[in-house]
Amino acid sequence: MEKHQYFILHKPWGTISQFVNPAKRKKKLLGELYDFPKGTMAIGRLDVASEGLLLLTTDGKVSEEIRSNKFEKEYYVQVDGIITKKAVEQLKKGVEIGINGKKYQTKPGKSFLIDTPKFPLRSQKIRDDRHGPTSWVAIVIREGKYRQVRKMTAAVGFPTLRLIRVRVGTHLLGDLAVGAVKKVESLL
Repeated sequence: MEKHQYFILHKPWGTISQFVNPAKRKKKLLGELYDFPKGTMAIGRLDVASEGLLLLTTDGKVSEEIRSNKFEKEYYVQVDGIITKKAVEQLKKGVEIGINGKKYQTKPGKSFLIDTPKFPLRSQKIRDDRHGPTSWVAIVIREGKYRQVRKMTAAVGFPTLRLIRVRVGTHLLGDLAVGAVKKVESLL
């Protein structure tokens, strides 16, 4: 029996978190970043406009375990405007967002203001300073609904401009270069 393999990737902006492109969009796929073994799957997803830590494996059981609510997922989010303490408190307590056309109350999590993180500039410019100020907030959740973090910041009046996942469980993005892949012994 073949031994399962585990990878940590710094997903670049504009890359689809898949190995096949059903919509035939002109975007990069994960397989264009690294020669992953057959059967490799992304554990969860980051949408095309999101960046950061993506875990991959050939082990379906490990994938299912990490996608469960047992593991925290931490995001650094650049938002439009100077986010207020009140908005940060709302994010901590959970907010109402729409999922598949229905109202959904997010679970309480952690949220706190952060200084501008030291990440490389994105391949596509976000916007000019003349469009107004921006600020950064960290959001830690255990769930992962479709575009949840983006919907959460919009719900408190501060739309997401840039979204970077920096942690899943104990795995950190750290200083892994954009587009780089690191093979690891285990993800659990």
